[in-house]
Amino acid sequence: MDLKDKFKALYPEVVFLEARTSPELVDYLRRKGWLAVGEEVVSVQKPGEGNMNAVVRVVTSRRSFILKQARPWVQKYPRVSAPMGRTAVEARFYERIAGDEVLRTLTPAMLGFDAPDSVLALEDLGAGTDFTYLYQPNQLLGTGEVASLTRFLSRLHQLREEPGQGEFLANQSMKALNHEHIFQLPFQEENGLDLDAIQEGLRDRSLPYRRDAVLKGKLSVLGDRYLRPGPTLIHGDYYPGSWLKGAAGLRVIDPEFGHFGRPEFDVGVMVAHFKLARLGEPVIREALDGYQPPDGFEYSLMTAFAGVEVLRRLLGLAQLPLSLSLDEKEALLEEAAASIMKP
Repeated sequence: MDLKDKFKALYPEVVFLEARTSPELVDYLRRKGWLAVGEEVVSVQKPGEGNMNAVVRVVTSRRSFILKQARPWVQKYPRVSAPMGRTAVEARFYERIAGDEVLRTLTPAMLGFDAPDSVLALEDLGAGTDFTYLYQPNQLLGTGEVASLTRFLSRLHQLREEPGQGEFLANQSMKALNHEHIFQLPFQEENGLDLDAIQEGLRDRSLPYRRDAVLKGKLSVLGDRYLRPGPTLIHGDYYPGSWLKGAAGLRVIDPEFGHFGRPEFDVGVMVAHFKLARLGEPVIREALDGYQPPDGFEYSLMTAFAGVEVLRRLLGLAQLPLSLSLDEKEALLEEAAASIMKP
């Protein structure tokens, strides 16, 4: 019995989202009040490949909207377990940013949340694509897109914890999952991941980093910084897969890793993916110049977090659609390790 079958057996009363129209789903939407009187479901579609969650687009006789459901595993990697409370965290994240016009306009509107079934209803941003195309050769960010990305972080990192938010936006379960896959598993020599199946010769290139005790010590310290509570609200997974390009422009999605933490983590992850996408130093400088950091921001910590993100994306489970040669990856590995080793 796989995880999906176990889930259905343990929770037979939970609605199980699938990309097809069914009487059960229509009844569920009516019970939740997510369909107006006279509104009919025309179709249920798969809008794209979800990484963490099951996602469907519901098309009705009047509109369309997105449903997102957490299951006790990662949608893209079914053998990896994950906390079901992540949609509750995302709901609280949208509630927290609702008072900021900039953040509100750069994210989808939340239409409703069903805690028992872990289902989040969101505004449909329409036909679009995420920004993972940036990893292919000769791709660029469009006019104003760097500014939008940094404006979002600048505003988000001004938000502080308010009474009653700590329980959900501490997000310790998702932080623990992230910590394992960012700071630990990629650096274990025998972690079950066949790097040579990803690119021949990558395993040998990885060994110096997996066997470097000093580097691992630095990673442990950085991992502890990540796990500790921080002063500002952060997105927690700020990379091209969480940026959506549509008719209305750039939007930021999928804040299920959001928590009150170190703002340097968000900025470092963004910078790391600019490097992985080979966008060039001028773009990185533009982003850093446009970002307005909160008080106490540590640029050395941001640089170290960027280095960790590069290493884990090249050596860990969460691989990207990169078009880099082995030598290009090795150069990135060396640069990333050096940024972590700096005093």
